[in-house]
Amino acid sequence: MPHPLPAIPGQPPARVRVAAVQYGQHRVTGFDGFAAKVEEFVRVAADYGSDFVVFPELFTLQLLSAELRLLDPAAAMERLSQHTGEFTALLQRLAKQHHIHIIGGTHPTRTPEGTLRNICYVATRDGRLHRRDKLHITPSEAGSWAVDGGDSAGVIETDAGPVGVMVCYDSEFPELGRHLTDQGALILFVPYCTDLRSGHLRVRYSCQARAVENQVYVVAAGNVGHCPNVANFDIQYAQSAVYTPCDTPFPPEGIAAEAAPQVEQLVFADLDLAALQQARRDGTVKNLIDRRPELYAQWRGETN
Repeated sequence: MPHPLPAIPGQPPARVRVAAVQYGQHRVTGFDGFAAKVEEFVRVAADYGSDFVVFPELFTLQLLSAELRLLDPAAAMERLSQHTGEFTALLQRLAKQHHIHIIGGTHPTRTPEGTLRNICYVATRDGRLHRRDKLHITPSEAGSWAVDGGDSAGVIETDAGPVGVMVCYDSEFPELGRHLTDQGALILFVPYCTDLRSGHLRVRYSCQARAVENQVYVVAAGNVGHCPNVANFDIQYAQSAVYTPCDTPFPPEGIAAEAAPQVEQLVFADLDLAALQQARRDGTVKNLIDRRPELYAQWRGETN
């Protein structure tokens, strides 16, 4: 598989390669076993020339399967948060070692402010670590784990251009995708975690809508399988994919690559960033140019 063309120094490349990990959940004996599995996925993604690799939301809950007993939800979150230091160090080491940007799914973390957040840690290949909190919290997260939502969202600058993160439920709110696109993001990464096909389809359709309305690529990665000894994490359903706008020169169905459902695997896609810019200028539809913000503002005023 050839690698995308190299970038001109100081400029993002015209094309990038992305990899989405459809992560199989099962019991592990401890952090070392978990880390070895993560490293293998990163190694393969890098060997195949990927600039980015994305893991699913909450995939670190697998660490709880190594506990001696089933922990209640509150105790489980506190125990998991104790792994934050070694987990983020793992991401940074692998990103530098394999020269790849890692969107590290999400990991529940007790923040210095004392709140519990569902956090996506992103390690860029220059050694930096970024934090992006999930903004919209589902009833299950709030009820079972007492997770709080974040309140800020910015793009992450990389040598392959600015990228954005929307964690699962976040993808179902168009405001966030537009906010990140307005900041220059051409790729939005969506780590997600759904137990039923209906939940997966909510995320899928939302990702496709964000790709169309913002004329961006959206890369979604989810969990599959069953992880024993972990409360509120019983079954998983995913069909990870890379979504595009539905216009020339993209695939008519708006899918650049797609995993088989319910099977652990890596999904790769080459993304033409220049094609997005061309579509925004000359496409059959021009969603960004044809927005009418003054009209939308008028409507908001009328309803206040």
